[in-house]
Amino acid sequence: MNKQYVKSQIREWTESIIIAVILALLIRTFVVQAFKIPSGSMIPTFKVSDRIFVNKFLYGAKVPFTDFNLPAVRQPKRGDIIVFISPETPKKDFVKRLIAVSGERVEIKDGKIFIDGKQADEPSIRSNYYYNAGDYGKEGAAVVVPNGSYFALGDNSASSRDSRYWGFVPKKNLLGKVIFIYWPLHRMKVMN
Repeated sequence: MNKQYVKSQIREWTESIIIAVILALLIRTFVVQAFKIPSGSMIPTFKVSDRIFVNKFLYGAKVPFTDFNLPAVRQPKRGDIIVFISPETPKKDFVKRLIAVSGERVEIKDGKIFIDGKQADEPSIRSNYYYNAGDYGKEGAAVVVPNGSYFALGDNSASSRDSRYWGFVPKKNLLGKVIFIYWPLHRMKVMN
């Protein structure tokens, strides 16, 4: 074989691999990222070890090594299943259901969620029983979500460490919205 041909092939393969790695990093950083469900806090929506895809550009993906976010397609809304950096343990990512946004008054009463005095009517929230617990979920106490923050709870309230305990999710901690369960195959489905 000709040395020039071998060099050309090596260069072509190297360029292809570098481009593939760059594209994969860009997609993971700004478009979609895979996560694994580590606990039972979102049962029955997710089971332990489910694998999910998270849409990162919907809420405005964070530009790495900066405090800058890309423009959002839409704002998070009640009922969305969100992935965020834990306010307690920044090296962990949590998956919870968004219950309330900035300025809303949240109360857990008789297992139901009340927003500004009215029972939440989203089916994904109404179908769960929420226990009173923690400093932010005490019985008979309502909390107001601060500006630039969210209140998030696990669907399996009896087994979830969530906003009832550690408070609010700062907007800067938001990573994205769950859009799809891709593994195991028999549980594969698009999430609303």
